Amino acid sequence: MKSDEVLVQPAEIVAAEWKTILDFEDDLIHSAMPRAAYAHPRLRELFPRVSHGALYFSRCIHYPRTKDVGTLLRRAGGGFMVHRQSDGAILGEPDTVKEAVALIVANLPEGCGPAIDGSVHDL
Repeated sequence: MKSDEVLVQPAEIVAAEWKTILDFEDDLIHSAMPRAAYAHPRLRELFPRVSHGALYFSRCIHYPRTKDVGTLLRRAGGGFMVHRQSDGAILGEPDTVKEAVALIVANLPEGCGPAIDGSVHDL
């Protein structure tokens, strides 16, 4: 590393990604979803991503990312669904976003901590 380069910590990268997602318009993701997830300290430490209206969380900031943390989706008929990509499990279909976030937190992998500066292979 050159003396004029600044080392960016994983927590700063995670915080910047959260800021970006929290600023998204409702046409990209229902704004209540990232706000509710960000309100929980354990989820706030994970790397968030949005795709097709779903909110994903990873325990690492580089590809390939983890898929063992619940994904938050909005159901077409109302309410939410929490799905885990790693095994295809539906963790629940709660009515409120707060309940959905609680499901994600209750099903975090053992030893889950802040996102690391690495990929799934570094865990």
